[in-house]
Amino acid sequence: MNERLVSGSDRSPDSAGHMVELTRSLLDAETVDGVLRRILLAARVLIPDADMASITLRERTGELGTPFYSDPEAVDLDRLQYRLGEGPCVTAADPAGAAFACSGDLSAEPAWPRFGPAAASYGYASVLATALLLPTESDEAVGALNVYSRAPGSLDDVARDTALLLATHASLAMAAVRTAADGAREMADAENQMVNLRRALDTRTVIGQATGILMARRGLDADKAFELLSRTSQNLNVRLGSLAEGIVSAPEAADDL
Repeated sequence: MNERLVSGSDRSPDSAGHMVELTRSLLDAETVDGVLRRILLAARVLIPDADMASITLRERTGELGTPFYSDPEAVDLDRLQYRLGEGPCVTAADPAGAAFACSGDLSAEPAWPRFGPAAASYGYASVLATALLLPTESDEAVGALNVYSRAPGSLDDVARDTALLLATHASLAMAAVRTAADGAREMADAENQMVNLRRALDTRTVIGQATGILMARRGLDADKAFELLSRTSQNLNVRLGSLAEGIVSAPEAADDL
């Protein structure tokens, strides 16, 4: 069942204080739903110019849904992406994708030619989405945190970094809840899960950054940029994450792919 959370009046400029409160509240959460409710609230409070937010979850069947949201329009826009098979939350929640997607001009976003103009017709100009992960054998994305803004170009580097931090908090908290629900485990196993999860989050972030560099330097859309990155990784027999790290550290290398 979809659940609306958060109103604009809940905002506060005390970001540091809210982050401390968020960390404490996540430690107290006893269910995954509880974790996600707190993350959604934090997104609306901490991310500058966030007019609404939602959480996409991917079922075992691959079907996407929006169980938590701040505004009904967020559900409308999420569902539109699910139907069209394109958009930021679809990209971020894709286990094979770059785990992060954003746009500051949805009306002219080439990566989402059908969703972008539709979102703009609702009055939203900017969007970002970042993956939520659970520590499974493959560290697959299980969903995405989605943020919408009415202001063009408003979701900047600060918003991106805050969203990634919130997604990391959510992923680690969900991992802790799952571990507790499964019963007592050896401390070493729990620590290894956290290490692997952090590594997966770091790798996905770097891949997303490298994809963005390819888009900017080669004039590609998100899908073609990620396809080029994957194909080059296979041809060179180099891990995708390692190739992405090289491009991020030396963007000019993208010109030679």
